[in-house]
Amino acid sequence: GYLITVGRQVNGCFASGWYDGCAVMMRRLVELLIIEAFENSAIAHKIKDAQGNYLHLSDLVNRALSEASWTLSRNARKALPELRQVGDMSAHGRYYNARKEDLEKVRLAFRVVVEEFLHHAKLA
Repeated sequence: GYLITVGRQVNGCFASGWYDGCAVMMRRLVELLIIEAFENSAIAHKIKDAQGNYLHLSDLVNRALSEASWTLSRNARKALPELRQVGDMSAHGRYYNARKEDLEKVRLAFRVVVEEFLHHAKLA
């Protein structure tokens, strides 16, 4: 249920023209799906620090790209760093404001990544 709620927020933000909010929620959904995929594969320990906390998104992306227990498509491998950057800019860029065209450029990449990680998490 919580993944559906985040997905609805992604779509709602985009439809309302809240593009920074959309990018941040896209970032959050990618992060959650990477965690779900690692948890479902019983290898969540690979994405946690010494205190048992999940790593930041940049580290999650790097671990997902190098994980040997699944195969990511060429498109997903290319898209993950790009999606992280779009989300990071909206979340942390002091003077950056996402625009509709910024998100439209990564729309297909986002769909590919979401669908692949839903598959690896056995949620689709």
